[in-house]
Amino acid sequence: MIKKLQILLLFPLAISLLVLLHRSNPSPEKVNERPIAADVELSPAAMSGSFTDADFARHVEQLKKKLPSSDFTLVIQQPFVVIGDESPEAVKEHSVNTVKWAVDKLKQDYFSKDPKEILDIWLFKDADSYQRNTLVLFGEKPGTPYGYYSSTHKALIMNISTGGGTLVHEIVHPFVESNFPACPPWFDEGLGSLYEQSGEVDGHIHGYTNWRLPGLQAVIKAGKVPEFKTLTALDAQSFYNEDKGTNYGQARYLCYYLQQRGLLIKFYREFHGHQKQDPTGYKSLQKILGTADLRAFKQKWEKYVLGLSQDVVLTPIPPLRGG
Repeated sequence: MIKKLQILLLFPLAISLLVLLHRSNPSPEKVNERPIAADVELSPAAMSGSFTDADFARHVEQLKKKLPSSDFTLVIQQPFVVIGDESPEAVKEHSVNTVKWAVDKLKQDYFSKDPKEILDIWLFKDADSYQRNTLVLFGEKPGTPYGYYSSTHKALIMNISTGGGTLVHEIVHPFVESNFPACPPWFDEGLGSLYEQSGEVDGHIHGYTNWRLPGLQAVIKAGKVPEFKTLTALDAQSFYNEDKGTNYGQARYLCYYLQQRGLLIKFYREFHGHQKQDPTGYKSLQKILGTADLRAFKQKWEKYVLGLSQDVVLTPIPPLRGG
């Protein structure tokens, strides 16, 4: 039996737009060949940015036609549309407490441009829904149990039962793609993974130590961490396929070190501003750290990382950030 999708309306303008669109596009919406009614919540964030309410309304109309079932709730949270098969209250909570919070904080410190296209965030309620619906919607099986960003499908695809940390991580990637298209994988993933366990300190997003720390410490003790010149020069093929775990851990805790020294935002701006002259970020790293000898710095950094312990964040603010 087909149920109506949950309806959450915040702006009368959205009603008018949807009515106009329906009149100009009278073809029925279908799921499994049966008509389904759906409206959508417009968050306050949907009133700003490069896309209009009409753009989002058209996008939602297309989304409604591809929903796997009537169990899904849609929430516009610019620059995304969040679609989830948990309760409407849970989808709304993720949209505000995780998506909006992360977008606001990332734009505050790093990014001036939204992604160039309206992107979808699919939040599947459990592993079964994640595996099954990813195959139905995108014709592929997920390569991770947590979630990923697909620029091909213009979507962030999540098993939200594993927590909101991966969602924050993946939100970083389309912003990097839009604001820093020449960004090398080490910094793209270093910044993303820094915020997969995050909270708020002095009004800014702040990454905490997390599950990647013990593995990195073991590699440091084994003397197998590459030089920073090697890490920063890795192309995507090498970063993602050759010693992936070490690459992620080293990149994350280099970003963590910069954060703890108050240098991460300065590094981003320096690197971003000089990317043509410094495509790997190595020279920018030397400048921000105040040393040309990054071999000696690596020894200092390794000692620092070995002295860290994994944070236990007892009260994430807002909820659902950590993962």
